[in-house]
Amino acid sequence: MTTCVVVRKGDQIAIAADSLVTFGDTRLPHGYEANEKIIEVNGSYISLSGTTAHFPVMKKLLAEMGDDCLLGSRDEVFETFTRVHQILKDRYFLNVKEEEDDPYESSQITTLIANPHGIFGVYSYREVFSFDRFWAIGSGKCFALGAMHAAWDRVETAREIAEIGVQAGAEFDKSSALPSRVISFPLQR
Repeated sequence: MTTCVVVRKGDQIAIAADSLVTFGDTRLPHGYEANEKIIEVNGSYISLSGTTAHFPVMKKLLAEMGDDCLLGSRDEVFETFTRVHQILKDRYFLNVKEEEDDPYESSQITTLIANPHGIFGVYSYREVFSFDRFWAIGSGKCFALGAMHAAWDRVETAREIAEIGVQAGAEFDKSSALPSRVISFPLQR
């Protein structure tokens, strides 16, 4: 899995992710491949957790959406990921099956989005959240959330808090490892 975080503090936004890829019990650490877990699309930065198959598919799919890939608000994210779900089924043969009594088809994707308008999370049933402070996804999320919570009042910038979150995930989660990639930029008001 992974440790991915987004942070919004003051007038700054940050997104960060570790660099380890795993295939079952096999680890593909940084240095064997450029494991980029953050993709840029139309001024938004997107990080995913889950199967490694999501990364090339989502990178291509979102880029091909062009100007239809709108991620500047909670409603835009929802509309975009509703379209993404249909494209995943039609063109990429997404297996939507999880549990028999699920209320909706699953997109099998958990993602974080950071852009000058805010920080967002999207879960498998296209539940969209707009976060005020920070959030994390992946197998290292609990460690990252705890570390960022502890650092919130002591650390000045969104970038530093994001780094602390990913470092905690990499320290304690067996499926996360450094180095991390951190991107920060100003919040647009």
